[in-house]
Amino acid sequence: MAAVRKAALFDVDGTLVDTNYLHTVAWWEAFRQAGHAVPMRQIHLAIGRSSDRLLDHLLGEDRDRSRDGTISSAHKTLYATYFTRLPAFEGAGELLRAVAARGRHVVLASSAGQDELAAMRAAIGADDMTRDALSSDDVGEGKPAPDLVEQALERAGVPPGDAVFVGDSVWDVEACRAAGVPCVALLSGGVPQEALADAGAAEIRESPADLLAHLDESLLA
Repeated sequence: MAAVRKAALFDVDGTLVDTNYLHTVAWWEAFRQAGHAVPMRQIHLAIGRSSDRLLDHLLGEDRDRSRDGTISSAHKTLYATYFTRLPAFEGAGELLRAVAARGRHVVLASSAGQDELAAMRAAIGADDMTRDALSSDDVGEGKPAPDLVEQALERAGVPPGDAVFVGDSVWDVEACRAAGVPCVALLSGGVPQEALADAGAAEIRESPADLLAHLDESLLA
Protein backbone atom coordinates (compact mmCIF):
# COMPACT_ATOMS: atom_id res chain seq x y z
CA MET A 1 0.00 0.00 0.00
CA ALA A 2 1.33 3.44 -0.92
CA ALA A 3 2.25 5.77 1.95
CA VAL A 4 -0.28 8.51 2.73
CA ARG A 5 1.01 11.93 1.72
CA LYS A 6 1.21 14.39 4.63
CA ALA A 7 1.68 18.15 4.55
CA ALA A 8 2.90 20.91 6.85
CA LEU A 9 1.55 24.36 6.05
CA PHE A 10 3.39 27.34 7.52
CA ASP A 11 2.41 30.94 8.04
CA VAL A 12 5.50 33.17 7.76
CA ASP A 13 5.01 36.62 9.36
CA GLY A 14 5.42 36.23 13.12
CA THR A 15 5.79 32.46 12.75
CA LEU A 16 9.10 31.99 10.94
CA VAL A 17 10.23 35.63 10.67
CA ASP A 18 10.09 38.24 13.46
CA THR A 19 8.02 40.84 11.61
CA ASN A 20 4.82 41.45 13.57
CA TYR A 21 6.12 44.45 15.46
CA LEU A 22 7.66 45.90 12.30
CA HIS A 23 4.24 45.64 10.65
CA THR A 24 2.68 47.27 13.71
CA VAL A 25 4.96 50.30 13.49
CA ALA A 26 4.50 50.59 9.71
CA TRP A 27 0.70 50.47 10.03
CA TRP A 28 0.77 52.95 12.92
CA GLU A 29 2.71 55.45 10.82
CA ALA A 30 0.49 54.86 7.78
CA PHE A 31 -2.58 55.54 9.92
CA ARG A 32 -0.95 58.62 11.45
CA GLN A 33 -0.18 60.05 8.01
CA ALA A 34 -3.85 59.61 7.11
CA GLY A 35 -5.02 61.37 10.26
CA HIS A 36 -6.00 58.28 12.29
CA ALA A 37 -4.77 57.76 15.86
CA VAL A 38 -4.81 53.98 16.31
CA PRO A 39 -3.10 52.50 19.39
CA MET A 40 -0.25 50.14 18.59
CA ARG A 41 -1.66 47.45 20.86
CA GLN A 42 -4.82 47.30 18.74
CA ILE A 43 -2.78 47.21 15.54
CA HIS A 44 -0.56 44.40 16.84
CA LEU A 45 -3.52 42.21 17.73
CA ALA A 46 -4.93 42.71 14.22
CA ILE A 47 -1.71 41.66 12.45
CA GLY A 48 -2.26 38.46 10.49
CA ARG A 49 -5.52 39.60 8.93
CA SER A 50 -5.54 40.58 5.27
CA SER A 51 -5.13 44.34 4.74
CA ASP A 52 -8.79 44.95 3.91
CA ARG A 53 -9.96 43.05 6.98
CA LEU A 54 -7.37 44.81 9.15
CA LEU A 55 -8.70 48.19 7.99
CA ASP A 56 -12.27 47.06 8.65
CA HIS A 57 -11.31 45.89 12.12
CA LEU A 58 -9.36 49.00 13.12
CA LEU A 59 -11.21 51.79 11.32
CA GLY A 60 -14.72 50.32 11.14
CA GLU A 61 -16.67 49.00 8.19
CA ASP A 62 -18.68 52.21 7.90
CA ARG A 63 -15.59 54.38 7.35
CA ASP A 64 -14.82 56.54 4.35
CA ARG A 65 -12.98 54.00 2.19
CA SER A 66 -11.63 56.53 -0.30
CA ARG A 67 -8.23 56.59 1.47
CA ASP A 68 -7.85 52.84 2.01
CA GLY A 69 -5.53 52.50 -0.96
CA THR A 70 -3.34 55.35 0.26
CA ILE A 71 -3.08 53.87 3.75
CA SER A 72 -2.25 50.38 2.45
CA SER A 73 0.34 51.78 0.03
CA ALA A 74 1.95 53.80 2.82
CA HIS A 75 2.19 50.67 4.97
CA LYS A 76 3.81 48.72 2.13
CA THR A 77 6.32 51.50 1.45
CA LEU A 78 7.23 51.89 5.12
CA TYR A 79 7.51 48.15 5.71
CA ALA A 80 9.63 47.66 2.58
CA THR A 81 12.42 49.66 4.21
CA TYR A 82 13.03 46.59 6.42
CA PHE A 83 13.23 44.05 3.59
CA THR A 84 17.02 43.64 3.61
CA ARG A 85 17.19 43.15 7.39
CA LEU A 86 14.19 41.03 8.29
CA PRO A 87 15.20 38.68 11.15
CA ALA A 88 14.24 35.03 10.86
CA PHE A 89 13.51 33.37 14.18
CA GLU A 90 16.15 31.02 15.53
CA GLY A 91 15.61 27.56 14.13
CA ALA A 92 13.15 28.60 11.40
CA GLY A 93 15.05 27.09 8.47
CA GLU A 94 16.08 24.06 10.48
CA LEU A 95 12.44 23.47 11.45
CA LEU A 96 11.32 23.41 7.82
CA ARG A 97 14.06 20.94 6.89
CA ALA A 98 13.35 18.71 9.88
CA VAL A 99 9.63 18.59 9.07
CA ALA A 100 10.40 17.74 5.45
CA ALA A 101 12.85 15.03 6.57
CA ARG A 102 9.97 13.41 8.46
CA GLY A 103 8.10 13.06 5.18
CA ARG A 104 5.80 16.07 5.20
CA HIS A 105 5.34 18.26 2.13
CA VAL A 106 6.11 21.85 3.20
CA VAL A 107 4.01 24.74 1.87
CA LEU A 108 4.31 28.37 2.95
CA ALA A 109 0.92 30.09 3.20
CA SER A 110 1.35 33.80 3.89
CA SER A 111 -1.04 36.75 4.00
CA ALA A 112 1.83 38.90 2.71
CA GLY A 113 2.18 40.02 -0.89
CA GLN A 114 4.66 38.38 -3.25
CA ASP A 115 7.40 40.97 -2.66
CA GLU A 116 7.11 40.72 1.12
CA LEU A 117 7.07 36.94 0.95
CA ALA A 118 10.22 36.94 -1.21
CA ALA A 119 12.02 39.07 1.40
CA MET A 120 10.98 36.70 4.20
CA ARG A 121 12.05 33.64 2.25
CA ALA A 122 15.47 35.25 1.81
CA ALA A 123 15.63 35.90 5.56
CA ILE A 124 14.82 32.27 6.36
CA GLY A 125 17.53 31.08 3.98
CA ALA A 126 15.81 27.80 3.17
CA ASP A 127 14.95 28.13 -0.50
CA ASP A 128 15.17 24.37 -0.88
CA MET A 129 12.22 24.09 1.53
CA THR A 130 10.19 27.14 0.44
CA ARG A 131 9.60 26.61 -3.27
CA ASP A 132 5.92 25.87 -2.63
CA ALA A 133 4.73 29.25 -1.37
CA LEU A 134 1.41 31.07 -1.55
CA SER A 135 0.83 34.76 -0.91
CA SER A 136 -2.21 37.03 -0.58
CA ASP A 137 -1.99 37.48 -4.36
CA ASP A 138 -3.06 33.84 -4.78
CA VAL A 139 -6.39 34.01 -2.93
CA GLY A 140 -9.63 35.92 -3.12
CA GLU A 141 -10.17 36.50 0.59
CA GLY A 142 -7.57 36.68 3.33
CA LYS A 143 -7.46 35.29 6.86
CA PRO A 144 -9.48 34.59 8.93
CA ALA A 145 -11.32 33.27 5.84
CA PRO A 146 -10.06 29.75 5.02
CA ASP A 147 -9.11 30.50 1.40
CA LEU A 148 -5.33 30.56 1.93
CA VAL A 149 -5.34 27.34 3.96
CA GLU A 150 -7.53 25.62 1.36
CA GLN A 151 -5.24 26.77 -1.47
CA ALA A 152 -2.25 25.43 0.46
CA LEU A 153 -4.00 22.06 0.83
CA GLU A 154 -4.63 22.02 -2.89
CA ARG A 155 -0.99 22.89 -3.59
CA ALA A 156 0.16 20.07 -1.32
CA GLY A 157 -2.38 17.66 -2.78
CA VAL A 158 -3.74 16.49 0.57
CA PRO A 159 -7.11 16.55 2.37
CA PRO A 160 -7.46 18.56 5.61
CA GLY A 161 -6.98 15.49 7.79
CA ASP A 162 -3.50 14.90 6.39
CA ALA A 163 -2.16 18.40 7.07
CA VAL A 164 -1.05 20.50 10.03
CA PHE A 165 -0.80 24.29 9.92
CA VAL A 166 1.77 26.24 11.94
CA GLY A 167 0.89 29.88 12.66
CA ASP A 168 1.06 32.56 15.31
CA SER A 169 -2.21 34.49 15.24
CA VAL A 170 -5.82 34.04 16.24
CA TRP A 171 -6.63 34.60 12.56
CA ASP A 172 -4.45 31.62 11.59
CA VAL A 173 -6.28 29.42 14.06
CA GLU A 174 -9.70 30.62 12.88
CA ALA A 175 -8.82 30.08 9.22
CA CYS A 176 -7.59 26.58 10.02
CA ARG A 177 -10.72 25.76 11.99
CA ALA A 178 -12.86 26.82 9.03
CA ALA A 179 -10.75 24.66 6.71
CA GLY A 180 -10.75 21.64 9.05
CA VAL A 181 -6.97 21.70 9.61
CA PRO A 182 -5.41 21.50 13.10
CA CYS A 183 -3.22 24.46 13.97
CA VAL A 184 -0.01 24.47 15.98
CA ALA A 185 0.24 28.04 17.31
CA LEU A 186 3.54 29.69 18.22
CA LEU A 187 3.89 32.49 20.76
CA SER A 188 6.63 34.11 18.67
CA GLY A 189 4.22 36.65 17.17
CA GLY A 190 3.35 38.11 20.56
CA VAL A 191 -0.26 36.89 20.76
CA PRO A 192 -1.21 35.78 24.31
CA GLN A 193 -1.39 32.03 24.86
CA GLU A 194 -4.92 32.35 26.26
CA ALA A 195 -6.16 34.00 23.05
CA LEU A 196 -4.69 31.25 20.89
CA ALA A 197 -6.13 28.54 23.13
CA ASP A 198 -9.56 30.18 23.15
CA ALA A 199 -9.49 30.36 19.33
CA GLY A 200 -8.98 26.60 19.20
CA ALA A 201 -5.25 26.00 18.70
CA ALA A 202 -4.57 22.26 18.81
CA GLU A 203 -1.07 22.78 20.23
CA ILE A 204 0.89 25.81 21.46
CA ARG A 205 4.66 26.19 21.43
CA GLU A 206 6.97 29.05 22.33
CA SER A 207 8.84 29.51 19.04
CA PRO A 208 10.17 27.71 15.96
CA ALA A 209 13.19 26.58 18.00
CA ASP A 210 10.91 25.21 20.72
CA LEU A 211 8.75 23.36 18.20
CA LEU A 212 11.91 21.96 16.59
CA ALA A 213 13.16 20.75 19.97
CA HIS A 214 9.85 18.97 20.64
CA LEU A 215 9.08 17.94 17.07
CA ASP A 216 8.76 14.24 17.86
CA GLU A 217 6.13 15.04 20.51
CA SER A 218 4.14 17.42 18.33
CA LEU A 219 1.36 17.07 15.77
CA LEU A 220 4.10 17.30 13.14
CA ALA A 221 5.80 14.10 14.29
